[in-house]
Amino acid sequence: MNIEQMTEILQNIIMQAVQLAQEKKSPDIKPEHILYAMVNDDSLEGIWQRLHISQEELRSFIEQALTRVPTVSGLTQPQLSNDVMQAYNHALKRMQKQNDSYMSTVTFLLGLFDTKATIIEQIKQQFHITTSDIENAEEERRGGMTMDEKTNESQLDALSKYGHDLVKEVKDGKIDPVIGRDEEIRRVIEILSRKTKNNPVLIGEPGVGKTAIVEGLAWRIMQGDVPLGLKDKKLIELDMGALIAGAKYRGEFEERLKGVLKQVQQADGGIILFIDEIHNLVGAGKTEGSMDAANLLKPMLARGELKCIGATTFDEYRKYIEKDRALERRFQKIMVQEPSVEDTISILRGLKDRFESHHGVRIKDEAIIAAATLSNRYITDRFLPDKAIDLIDEACATIRVEMDSMPAELDELSRRIMTLQIEETSLKEETDPKAKDRLEEIRKELADLKEEQAAKLSKWQAEKSEADAIKNYKEELEKAKLALTQAENAANYETAAKLKYETIPNLEKKINEADVEKSDAMVHQIVDEDMIAKIVSQWTHIEVSRLMSTERQKILHLPEALAKRVIGQPEALRLVSDAIMRSKANIQDENRPLGSFMFLGPTGVGKTEVAKALAQQLFDDESKIVRIDMSEYMEKFSVSRLVGAPPGYVGYEEGGQLTEAVRRSPYSI
Repeated sequence: MNIEQMTEILQNIIMQAVQLAQEKKSPDIKPEHILYAMVNDDSLEGIWQRLHISQEELRSFIEQALTRVPTVSGLTQPQLSNDVMQAYNHALKRMQKQNDSYMSTVTFLLGLFDTKATIIEQIKQQFHITTSDIENAEEERRGGMTMDEKTNESQLDALSKYGHDLVKEVKDGKIDPVIGRDEEIRRVIEILSRKTKNNPVLIGEPGVGKTAIVEGLAWRIMQGDVPLGLKDKKLIELDMGALIAGAKYRGEFEERLKGVLKQVQQADGGIILFIDEIHNLVGAGKTEGSMDAANLLKPMLARGELKCIGATTFDEYRKYIEKDRALERRFQKIMVQEPSVEDTISILRGLKDRFESHHGVRIKDEAIIAAATLSNRYITDRFLPDKAIDLIDEACATIRVEMDSMPAELDELSRRIMTLQIEETSLKEETDPKAKDRLEEIRKELADLKEEQAAKLSKWQAEKSEADAIKNYKEELEKAKLALTQAENAANYETAAKLKYETIPNLEKKINEADVEKSDAMVHQIVDEDMIAKIVSQWTHIEVSRLMSTERQKILHLPEALAKRVIGQPEALRLVSDAIMRSKANIQDENRPLGSFMFLGPTGVGKTEVAKALAQQLFDDESKIVRIDMSEYMEKFSVSRLVGAPPGYVGYEEGGQLTEAVRRSPYSI
């Protein structure tokens, strides 16, 4: 057997088989050892999938066969068995027939299937596969590629290893529907339809919905709502983490990327590649004197051989892609702006059914409006709609956890019963008349409490099973709606009619009948405005009462509230109140502070008290004041401590004492 005539992957499998034979103390390297090494290698995953064989089942089947392989005592160097040598000779013939320079793993597997080895016959019977099945699967996997180099086999099935098809995930119901963003999706379709430089790059802040736009395109491709040039295309999201992970040797990462690009090229425009965080390609795999991954893409991007959608943030685009002018000119920019509060409410209403079916809860419309408005107002370091969606998700999860946990009243009953049982046990041995009377009281109370507990427990379990039934109905409804879309796209009108006029109305009727709000319910399954406010309070440490109170009333009564605390300064308080009212009435720039004031006067007249009173009235907390002692900033250079060091100086990344304080607590004085 000439191991140098094999691909790197097959060489590795043969070495593993030799090692396994030594560990099992086998005198021969049998087909069982090679098959076990093959089934443990990730490179054949695509073959098992195409053959519809469970890798785990095949592994356990071969493991059982290994226990029947004879062993010898003492250390011996295992030799190749007759079956393995026959398989190698068959594989050599197949290799020459396929015009391969190197023997691939599947060629050797076919060689094994050409033999009459016992294990091979058992696998054929158990898993109902033939040699021609494997040949067809390999032909599909190769796509016309020959094994000209040792590393060629690692490039096969590169797309399935390092990417996933978004259109397939939409069909499987794994991706939520995309609401809005029609203009951006249309722009992506227009750029993809160009002859050359047909590569859009989505640029926007984190959480504004760049990936969702691509998922929206996947939905449109699945529904057939795209121009003829994009119909039935695959939309593959490239997983940069998987592509880079485990690339130990120089050039290994580039080989993987070349394999992906080769497969895309062979598809002849049938594949659109989506690279999230595309700035990671710039500099990826670069070592001293070598190219980075972006340079492998440039020729294909320029010629229009590769349809590629990128997504990145403003900062990363400026930092990495703008510097490489040759790469930048091959992409067409699409700016993705943060949606307004009204648009976010529409997005949340569109996703409402998905969250309800997943968590098994009911979401009120007031909760959706509160999630959009409160997140916009109080969560300043993130962007819509991401922060509003997270709020709804966490509120639903909180309610679900409460539904699955024992209600507080039942828990209290159980603890009371346990306490009385402990007391009863200690009083049993007592002979004192008072102790006996107390024992009688405890037993009577225990009987009543146990009866009450049994009634409440059965009520809770019944309500919980009702809630679970509603959850199942909603999940079925989601699946039925997806099946309806697919049936309509496939022009299967009989199935579509059955789903539209029978299955979906029946499920909706069942949900409406079961989903009745009860005032005395033990299982609370409703997400309302208060629940959203509670989650915002947990995130921001602002009191719930402050979140729920109307800001308008506070501002209108600001002069009176300040006058109650600060006596004898009516003119100063009037000017302060007027300035804040003006800013709250949206007369001044909303990106500026509510007001900037300089209080002058002798000690003790109420300058600091006005600041505390303002903090209390506007932010419900006197401690919401960032206090700076300007005597610490007398030197010219000390101002950098306040606003942060300039670029290039020590401490630039850390920020200043004032800027960091305002960033951490934006609602402050």
